[in-house]
Amino acid sequence: MGPKSVSLALVAFVAVTAAQDSAAQRSGKEVVESTCASCHATGEKGAPKIGDQKAWSKRSAAGLSSLTQNAIKGIRNMPGHGGNPGLSDLELARGVAYMVNQSGGKWTEPKTAADLKGERSGAQVVKAQCAKCHQDGKGGAPKVGDREAWSKRLSQGIDHATRSAIAGHGGMPARGDKADLTDGEVRAAILYMLNAKPAAKASPPAK
Repeated sequence: MGPKSVSLALVAFVAVTAAQDSAAQRSGKEVVESTCASCHATGEKGAPKIGDQKAWSKRSAAGLSSLTQNAIKGIRNMPGHGGNPGLSDLELARGVAYMVNQSGGKWTEPKTAADLKGERSGAQVVKAQCAKCHQDGKGGAPKVGDREAWSKRLSQGIDHATRSAIAGHGGMPARGDKADLTDGEVRAAILYMLNAKPAAKASPPAK
């Protein structure tokens, strides 16, 4: 077996091993039942109670990455890793997503640790979510690539525009109705829509 074949085999082995490791980790439901529910099921020590949409909607606006980091480090009365240091970061993220979903959210539990580390590019976010309104200017949304329209919205700076998109603005819900977008992903999407080439206009039908 040559060096190239060895390298390919090693890559394949690492990929399969990583997939197996991720699959072996507990689901969000399992994590919550074993650890998080001790406080979140009843709201003990000020923990947001599972099913309390008002309490969780405010927290979920921060995005999955931010909530997971809070759970990892510990916040207010909650110790790091929810008091269970044996939980992996991925398991914590799954637990967070599960509790958000049990409280009115529509998040996707992360499948691998890579899902926690790698933010989506502006192009990926726009294609998956923002284009639903911004591609054609639905409801007055500034179109992708319309620099004049976007420049007006960025007159107070990218940070202000990002905060506005995170909180929701006009007819647009918070984080473009995709709560698991990180702050960085929202920012990247705005910059992409500012700088993208506008969609080519369709040619009129031949007479």
